[in-house]
Amino acid sequence: MSLSDKLPQASDRYATMHRFRAREAWHVLKIVSEFVESAEELQGIAPAVSIFGSARTPRDHAYYKLAEQIARQLSDSGFSVVSGGGPGIMEAANKGAFHGKSPSIGLNIVLPHEQSGNAYQDLSLRFNHFFSRKVMFVKHAIAYVVMPGGFGTMDEMFEILTLIQTGKSRRIPVILVGHGFWSGLVDWFRDRLVGEKMISPDDLNLLQLIDEPAEIVEAIFRYYETRGFEALPEEREQLLNL
Repeated sequence: MSLSDKLPQASDRYATMHRFRAREAWHVLKIVSEFVESAEELQGIAPAVSIFGSARTPRDHAYYKLAEQIARQLSDSGFSVVSGGGPGIMEAANKGAFHGKSPSIGLNIVLPHEQSGNAYQDLSLRFNHFFSRKVMFVKHAIAYVVMPGGFGTMDEMFEILTLIQTGKSRRIPVILVGHGFWSGLVDWFRDRLVGEKMISPDDLNLLQLIDEPAEIVEAIFRYYETRGFEALPEEREQLLNL
């Protein structure tokens, strides 16, 4: 193949690469705008508790009703409640808070299937990217309440545990709701992760298993009673570097 034959092909590849890089740069700007817009919208919601759980939990399920009760008690106690904004446990959390005294916030994610916004959101934000949405969950929460759920719920739980364990985020209460659902996993943490020295025994103290709504509210208040809900100076620095 002669040089004259190769040059058009090289030119086509360069043009394709240039178009891709231009689209990629625009995509980065859209991500930045997602961070900026959501951070501005969520400035006034503190103190807030993030609640996670399965999108597939039906409304007549005991988990749904329990999540609604927990969210209502948190809301009436002065906490904004943040959920993923979708159906199932997310809807239950928003519903409980919506009928309570404090704001109900939904951080909705755009998905090709399954996710649709619920009707119980005082403030509803839409995200195209999981990672920017996850930062908002962490940045604005003074506690995590984790109901039974699937991969997405596990992802949020392990995200906050990793951030706290590695010092990338401030320590907050991480409360698992449902002894029957979570105890096997916690036992596995103890037997395997601690037993094989994958984590420190102290890392298990990052988790609490509590089933009663009133005890969950009490545990959160107890954690902050000597220091207040406002992030300490060093914690604000951590949150800036998430």
